[in-house]
Formats: sequence, structure tokens, C-alpha cells
Amino acid sequence: MIQLTITIELIIIAISILVITNYINFYITRRITKANSHIFIKQAKTKAKSIEKEADFILKEAKLQAKEYILNQQNDFDKRILEIEGEAKEKVKNLKREEKDIHRERSSLKKLQNEYNAKIKESNKVIEKSAGLTREEAYDLIMKRVEDEEQANLLNTVRKYEERAREDSERNANYILAQATTRFAGDFSAERLVNTVKLQSDDIKGRIIGKEGRNIKRLEAILGVDIIVDGTPRTITLSSFNLYRRAIAVKTLEKLIDDGRIQPARIEEIYEKVTKEFDKDTQKEGEEVISEMGITNIHPELLKLIGKLKYRASYGQNALAHSIEVAYLAGIMTAEIGGDEILARRAGLLHDIGKALTHDNGGNHVELGVEVCKKYGEDEVIINGIYAHHEYEEAKTVEIATVCTADKLSAGRPGARREVLENSLKRIKKIEDIALAFKGVDSAYAVNSGRELRVIVNASLITDDESYVVSKKIAKEIEFKLEKFPGDIVVNVIREKRVRSVAKSI
Repeated sequence: MIQLTITIELIIIAISILVITNYINFYITRRITKANSHIFIKQAKTKAKSIEKEADFILKEAKLQAKEYILNQQNDFDKRILEIEGEAKEKVKNLKREEKDIHRERSSLKKLQNEYNAKIKESNKVIEKSAGLTREEAYDLIMKRVEDEEQANLLNTVRKYEERAREDSERNANYILAQATTRFAGDFSAERLVNTVKLQSDDIKGRIIGKEGRNIKRLEAILGVDIIVDGTPRTITLSSFNLYRRAIAVKTLEKLIDDGRIQPARIEEIYEKVTKEFDKDTQKEGEEVISEMGITNIHPELLKLIGKLKYRASYGQNALAHSIEVAYLAGIMTAEIGGDEILARRAGLLHDIGKALTHDNGGNHVELGVEVCKKYGEDEVIINGIYAHHEYEEAKTVEIATVCTADKLSAGRPGARREVLENSLKRIKKIEDIALAFKGVDSAYAVNSGRELRVIVNASLITDDESYVVSKKIAKEIEFKLEKFPGDIVVNVIREKRVRSVAKSI
């Protein structure tokens, strides 16, 4: 027990000694640190003063450099100002000298103008005295001559511009009008634009119309024709400008009536079958035509279009029959003059191929024909034939020249295009009378079934330039006074002056 007590006391003493030792170490360390901080602060202050002195030195040096730079710039500026002022003074001197020169030139020009006016007055007096005319009379005479000369120049200018404009605008405008007339003239609309379908009984009309008109609306939408169901017994009328569509529509209706099932789904089915049959028939028709003519290597799509020409007419003349006629005529004429007969036939057959497309596509048949022939690889000679037969461009080969001639012969021969003889004669007479009513016209003759008017004028009354104006006026008068006429009428004015002298024998 006594030993335990001694041990505890020893431990307490040891701990006390340890605490006292640590306190003494802390106190000694703190004192040392405090002494060192005073040293560090003193050193920092010394260094700061050194830096401050160095900064003052640098600042003073910078100020000196800035003052020196400003002084140099000021000197350069003053020097440049002096140079500019000198240049400006020199330019002012030059301007003053030029102004004096201009003033002298003006004075000289004024003097020359006065001299010129005086000489003009003097020359006028001399002219009046020598010609026996007053100044006003001479002026009127000169103005009359100038007016005549200017009128001739004006007519010449008008003629040149008219010819240039005609190539672009008049040709296209006249052609569009002619084609519109050709396609849609109403003289024979009742005969040419409708087909009828005969019915076994009037009960079928109700089935064709359908509930609430459902069947007839579908038929018109698919077939592209107008279906007229009126009071005519056992008859339905189909109306359309497109002969090909009407033919398909007639065949479709006949098959539907025979089948008995008239409903929208069946209508479409029958229409597709009939259309395929017509495509085969038109291609077969085209193949037969080229076989008869000895023509080969024509694209199948062009063969279909040739067959479709059978369903196209112009003033009652069937387009396919016309094309075949032109092809044969062109071939005969080409063979006679030593050209390529087969090429001429090919060009003649295809010259109106665009007419097979005019009802389904926009544009005139010339442009459509050129487009489709280029598409299917036809030669440039064929393209030239399509353009040339309506004077879009000149014929470039003898074959195309014969095609153009054959086209006019086929269209212009008596009976080719539907027109009553009496009306034709009246129209020809009226065309000639229109031309004869113009001053200076000696005679006028309508030829080529009235498609060309030849006018002979008096050469002593009408000049070459005036003859062009007369031609234009006659053409305009024909357009105004004739209500309608097939194709174009070409007005040719002929002026010829002959001088005859006789050498008498002694």
C-alpha cells in the first residue's frame, strides 16, 4: 500500500515536471519569434524605401521621354502645315491662271458666234436675192424637203424594226391565233365535237347516272368528256374537243352497257382495258403507215403519236391523212430533184406530229413536235421540217423545202379542208377588193385558195419603203374585215418600174 502511494506520487511529480518543462519551452519560443518579427519588419521597410526611390526615378525618366516625343510630333505637324499651305497657294495660282484662260476662250467663242450669225444673215440675204424667195418661203421649202426625207427615213426605220419584231412577236402571236382558230372553230362543232351512244332502252340512262349522279360524275372525271343525258330516246351524247378521248369514252360506255355492271370500280377497270387497247391500235396504225412508206427506225412512242393523228382534224382535214399526203408529195418532188426520198417522206410524216399532243399539253403543235422528236432521237433535218413548215426558220435542205411545198399543196387543194365553194369564192373576192381599195394599187390576185394575196402597185405613186407599209395595212384590213379564215394569208406587194426607150435607125 505504501509502495503504491509512493508510485502515484512519483507519477504526479513526473507529470508536473513535464508540464513545467513545456511551459518554459513555449515561453522561450514565443520570445524568440517576437524578436525575429521585429527584424523582418525592419528589413521590409528598408526594401520598400529602396523600391519607392527606384519608382520615382523611372517616373521622372518616362516624363522626360514623353515631353521629348510631344515636342518632336509638334515640330513634324508644324512642318506639314507649312508644306500644305504652300501646295494650296500653288493650286490657287493655277486655278486663277485657268480661270483667265477660260475667260479669254469665252470671249473668243462669243466673237466667233457673232461673226457666224452675221455671215448667216448675209448668206440669207444673198439666197433670197438670187432665188427670188423670202426667208419664210425658203424656210417652208427646206422644211418640206426635210419632211419628205425624214418620212422616207422613218418608213425605212419602221420597216427594219417591223421585220425584226416580226421574227419574235408577230410570228408567234399570229401562229397562236391561227392554231386556236384551227383547233376550236365552231363552224362544224355539232358535227365534229360530239359522238352518240345508242341504248337498248331508256332504263339504262338511270343506271349510267347512278344514285345521286355518282356514276355519271365518275365517268366524266375518268373519261374527260361531257356526258349529256337528255330527252332524246335511247341516246346518250358525248362531247369533247379531243377526238381520241371521245373514241375511248364511246368504247368504254359500250363495254359497260354490255357488261351491265355500271359502278365506279367497274368504270375504272373497263376504262384501263379500253385505253390499253387503243394504245396498241394506235401503235399498230403507226407501224402500218411507216411500213407502207418504207420508213424504218422510228421510236415506238412516235408510232403511237402517228396513230393518234387519226383522231385529230384541222378544218375537217384529218391530220393523219394530211401527213401521209404531205409525205408522199414531198417524196415524189424530192426524188425528181435528186434528193433523199425516204428522208423527205419521214419529215413529211412527222411535220405535224405535235398535233397529236395539243389537246393534252400546253403549247402549239410546232414546239410540241420539236420537243417530242428531240426526245426520241430524230435527226436535225426532221426538226428543221417541223419549224420550217410554219416559217419558224428557213428550210435548210431540199427535202425540207419539198415538205413545206407539199404542206401548202395538201392544205390548199380544193376540197382538202371543209369549206363551202360559194363561201370560198366570196372570201377570195373580198380579199381582192380590200387590196384594190388602197391608193396606188393597180391589181390584186388571191391565189393558193385564198392563202396568198399578190398585190401589184404603181411604181410612180408608191416607193419601195411605202410598199412595205401598204402590205402591212392590207394585212391589217383583212384581219379586221374578214371574220374568220383558215390558216394565214400572206400579202405580197409587188412594185416594178420599167423604162422603155427606142433607138431609131437613120
